[in-house]
Amino acid sequence: MTNGNAQLKNYRGTPRKLRLLADFVRGKNASKALAELQFVNKRHADGLAGVIKSAVANSGKAAQDLVVSDIQVQEGQKMRRYRPASHGRALPFRRRMSHIAVTVSPAQAKKKADAQVEPEQKAETKTAETK
Repeated sequence: MTNGNAQLKNYRGTPRKLRLLADFVRGKNASKALAELQFVNKRHADGLAGVIKSAVANSGKAAQDLVVSDIQVQEGQKMRRYRPASHGRALPFRRRMSHIAVTVSPAQAKKKADAQVEPEQKAETKTAETK
């Protein structure tokens, strides 16, 4: 079982906006995630798709056989810039950057992990129904 990992550091996109995309593709088939990112109307979809493609290439398997098992978007460096304001002042603002880490794993591994979680959930629902 070979997992593919890839990371991109100091990507010029805010972590908050990238996390929306990461939540959108997390847990999906890698080829389906790449296809959906092509049609998402977000600026940073291309950058995230590139990291997923890199993780698929690092795994050495076809994208159809892989699942995007984990995506983490962390806060990177901040560039401090200044914007002109009235009365000759300069107001600071920060251009935020992100660190993106993607892990893809074989599709069977995800199914096995889900199968182990399901019996526990069934047991919890039965105890909730009896109360």
